[in-house]
Amino acid sequence: FGNIRDDLKVAGPAGEGPDIIIGAHDWLGELVENGLLAEIELGDAADQFLPAAVQAFIYDGKLYGMPYATENVAFVYNPEIVEQVPATWSELTELAAELESAGVVKQAYIRQEGDPYHFFPIQTAFGGYVFGLTEQGYDPTDVGIDSPGSIAAATWLDQMYKAGHLKAGSAVDYDIMHAAFENGDAAMLITGPWALPRIRESGVPYAVTTIPGEVQPAQPFLGVQGFMINAFSKNPLLAQTFLQEFVATEEAMQAIFDADPRPSAFLPVREKITDPDLAAFAAAGENGLAMPAIPEMSAVWSAWGDAIVLISQQREAPDVAFKNAAAQIRAAIAGN
Repeated sequence: FGNIRDDLKVAGPAGEGPDIIIGAHDWLGELVENGLLAEIELGDAADQFLPAAVQAFIYDGKLYGMPYATENVAFVYNPEIVEQVPATWSELTELAAELESAGVVKQAYIRQEGDPYHFFPIQTAFGGYVFGLTEQGYDPTDVGIDSPGSIAAATWLDQMYKAGHLKAGSAVDYDIMHAAFENGDAAMLITGPWALPRIRESGVPYAVTTIPGEVQPAQPFLGVQGFMINAFSKNPLLAQTFLQEFVATEEAMQAIFDADPRPSAFLPVREKITDPDLAAFAAAGENGLAMPAIPEMSAVWSAWGDAIVLISQQREAPDVAFKNAAAQIRAAIAGN
């Protein structure tokens, strides 16, 4: 799977590639910029796809993929400790104080140090964003890391460290975070469906639900897999017909889900998910935002993550950290 993108760069222009490829939506920037993908139409089934999943395959205002599966993080908690899930991050702060002062847990909520991917839904809950979103897709000229909402989220994070609900400079990574939850030292975290096997194996009581909001609902990044048509296909009309008339049907999409049980991007199948954990992750992603596939996103991760680390280590004020990160991102995009 991982070689498809590179293989298409060689086989496509040589006329030796497949008519249709399967891949992730964040391949779009590279593939479209290199002229390797043809536009796609969803046809009569267009309104049966999760809108955010369709948006994921829009690049520069044009649709280049038919989505079939989505993936996102959600809020996971221990129901034997957390009787009522906090609706907001402010409520979570209050709950953390109660649980920790009573000695119920060492740390009510735990997160990886840095890690902008898992911080993004918190940022959106406070009204923040990474890039502005238009009908044409993400706008790289509208960087939102230093928007009022993003700085509000950074300030909340800073206050969690200052209050001792998160441990400054603790260098918590993925394994440490999960181990704390699985042994009962922590009661709440944000994680993805890929963590379910280890959580289940640990035997810790758990439940999955949507991520708390604040001034608005939280919006996790959405990763989307889909079908794309090779721009050099010798059978483009046949490929388009195959996707519209065979793949975009409940029978085909159900078969795909059965073979690879991830939340379906096809609503008739998504709405019939019976596994409670998968259904909960799907619900948490209903309001998700496609992870930006534009090339400029590569300028974001490092500066954004560094800003979160500086806050977690209490080395820089939240507004300063995020304003500096935004300046670095804008400079990188401008080529400075």
